This record gives sequence, C-alpha cells and structure tokens, in this order.
Amino acid sequence: MNKKEENKQKVILTSAHHDYAKGMNSYSFAKVHSRITGGDLVQDTFIKTWGYLVKGGKIDLMKAFLYHVLNQLIIDEYRKRKTTSLDVLLEKGYEPSVKNTKHLSDVFDGKKALLLIQHLPVKYRKVMALRYEKDLSLKEISLITGQTRNAVAVQVHRGLAKLRALYHNQ
Repeated sequence: MNKKEENKQKVILTSAHHDYAKGMNSYSFAKVHSRITGGDLVQDTFIKTWGYLVKGGKIDLMKAFLYHVLNQLIIDEYRKRKTTSLDVLLEKGYEPSVKNTKHLSDVFDGKKALLLIQHLPVKYRKVMALRYEKDLSLKEISLITGQTRNAVAVQVHRGLAKLRALYHNQ
C-alpha cells in the first residue's frame, strides 16, 4: 500500500469514526453494561478495521462491517472468564450468607438416611423406599404392596424408628 492509498484509507476510517462512533458506543454499552468496556470495544473495532484495511481488505458497507466486528468483540467479551475478587464484591455490598448451612446439612443428612434404607430389614426396606424415595402416599403404597393402609403405616413407623437407630449409630 502506497502513501496515497494509505491516506485515502485514513480519511475513510476517520469519517467512519466520526459518523458511527457515538452509535457504536451506545450499542456496546447496552450490551456489556459498562461504559469503559464498551468504549474499549469500539476502539478495538476501529483498530481491527484499520488492520484489515492495511492488509488490503475491501469494505463495501463500512457501517455493517464495523457493527459486525463490534458484535464479534462483544461475544468475545461475554466468553471471557471473569474473575472477581471477594474484596471487590464486598465493596459493592455483597455479603456472603451462612443462612443456608442448616438447609445444606439437612440435605446431606437426608441423603445419608436414604442410603441407610438399604441396610434395613427386608420387611421395612420396600415400604420405606416407596414412602421416602418415591414419595408415595400410604394409600398408594398399600395398593402396590397389597397390604392394608394401617399395616403400611405401622411398617413405615417401625422402619423409621429402625432408620433413626441406624443413623445415630453411624
């Protein structure tokens, strides 16, 4: 590329910057929610476009080309793995909560109890599995097993007592 062509490309790019930069800044801000990052992406768009022109690339529609490059840069920005330090989060008002520890311990205890059902006597194992793993009602269990609803309730009660004993012995 000679000086005359380079000057012509500079004029085209300067004119494009003058015409489209404001709209591109607004567009990128709407996508990334940061004026600084959006401005950086717009500047990167013009740098990449300049590099393309210097290599001899031909651009038919400047506005469409610029927005295409900008969209690709926005996608790259989304894909970046963002690391945020705890100090920055605390400055923004984030408070790590410890309210869910009770819930988490209940979930882990429940999973442990479900695993212990396999160690119950056969008489209680099926009824307990249907009641607590499959979450069936006493009536549904009685239909499946062919026992009365009262017999199923008694087996569930006794199985639960044996399960508690197993759980506390662990």
